[in-house]
Amino acid sequence: MPTQILIPTPLRPFTDKLDTVEVDGQTVGELLQGLTTRYGALKNHLYSADGRLRSFVNVYVNDEDIRYLQKEDTPLKSGDVVSIIPSVAGGSGLAAAPALPQLSPDEVRRYSRHLILSEVGMDGQRALKGAKVLCIGAGGLGSPAAMYLAAAGVGTIGIVDFDVVDLSNLQRQLLHGTPDVGRSKLASAKDRLQSLNPNVHVEPYEVALSSTNALELFKDYDVILDGTDNFPTRYLVNDACVLLGKPNAYGSIFRFEGQASVFATKGGPCYRCLYPEPPPPGLVPSCAEAGVLGVLPGIIGTIQATETVKLILGVGEPLIGRFLVYDALRMRFRELKLRRDPECPVCGDNPTVRELIDYDQFCGVSPVAVDAAGAGDNGDMPTNSTDMSVLELKAALDRGDDLIVVDVREPQEYQISRIEGSVLIPLGEIPQRHAEIDRTRLVVCQCRSGVRSAKAAVFLRGAGFPRVVNLTGGILAWSDQVDPSQPKY
Repeated sequence: MPTQILIPTPLRPFTDKLDTVEVDGQTVGELLQGLTTRYGALKNHLYSADGRLRSFVNVYVNDEDIRYLQKEDTPLKSGDVVSIIPSVAGGSGLAAAPALPQLSPDEVRRYSRHLILSEVGMDGQRALKGAKVLCIGAGGLGSPAAMYLAAAGVGTIGIVDFDVVDLSNLQRQLLHGTPDVGRSKLASAKDRLQSLNPNVHVEPYEVALSSTNALELFKDYDVILDGTDNFPTRYLVNDACVLLGKPNAYGSIFRFEGQASVFATKGGPCYRCLYPEPPPPGLVPSCAEAGVLGVLPGIIGTIQATETVKLILGVGEPLIGRFLVYDALRMRFRELKLRRDPECPVCGDNPTVRELIDYDQFCGVSPVAVDAAGAGDNGDMPTNSTDMSVLELKAALDRGDDLIVVDVREPQEYQISRIEGSVLIPLGEIPQRHAEIDRTRLVVCQCRSGVRSAKAAVFLRGAGFPRVVNLTGGILAWSDQVDPSQPKY
């Protein structure tokens, strides 16, 4: 009897955009083999070159992680549902402060709906006033989280961010408004939060979080709220929280899906227990590449704020050992069990990570090198035969060179902007449709910024195409340097 497999958003381009697939198999291993046989392009995302299931992909049967069952030999029975959960990008309260601050008459009125809750009351509200929460990021997740924490009366809210407000942020980052475009996100966030609740102290840190400053920034805070959007910073936040014993209110979002949990509490799991290793760079696209539903960070960020408030008050059952997955398209929440891994290098019984490391190196992220070839100032073909700049492409098109531009974005992106004469073949369809591309011509792969097109270029070279280059900077660079009439998104 076929078993239902729930396909997460990042992998749907490789399953003909299906969110649910039924495959025959007596065990999880047989099921996954059947899945990757049917959808060959999916195999590289689930298995490493040596045939092992990748460590940044978790597989659940119902709500149980197969790592704690029989792994790929886990037997399946009628009615089981298998979930693939890749990385994107109970409990006790906090120790009470020695002397909780008093509430003013105005604060009593402001928080009156809290004060009549027996789980909060005067003591709980004073605990909130005395608490300090550090938000990593003032973007999609940090916006709703910080606003609700300020409204709830958390006394000190620190925010780490060094970005400026962009027009494209306003679709989801409610801390900022149209007049704030071009301003520091920290300045905008501080104004908004203090307008919302002048009793709250907002502590801005306009720095890039790094291994050299994370422990110092975290040490005076009670809870760390992770609103990061990249893997190096996410692992950095996790490790710093574990080393300092600070709870990590975690959230992540991707297109229409979100995840939330609470990591790094005493006896509970950490992020590395869920994902021991990061995915290779570029395998999981960012929100800038893949898009995100504007209201989604509002839901996940509010969950993070809820968990933070519960931790401060010491009430309820925080998401410790529980991994919450939200699907906005189906309007469905699923809760999966998450266990502390005794072999975890950070929070395990015999940890090997005792200080913060180089997280860019750990995640395989290399600095972008800028050289004369990449700049393409003279319009000549690049000396690096795997890349081409937009100015080089423009010169080649003007000369009438025999080439084809293959746009690997999605159809809805192609409607926004395009290079005239380009051919649209979305990245997920390249393995099935590469025969449509003329092998005798120079193939220029192009996407929004150069990330997805780099993957397409690697695939086409592996498929035997003799001349393939990646357009560095993608349509964004084309709009900046060649054709400003093309809208940027």
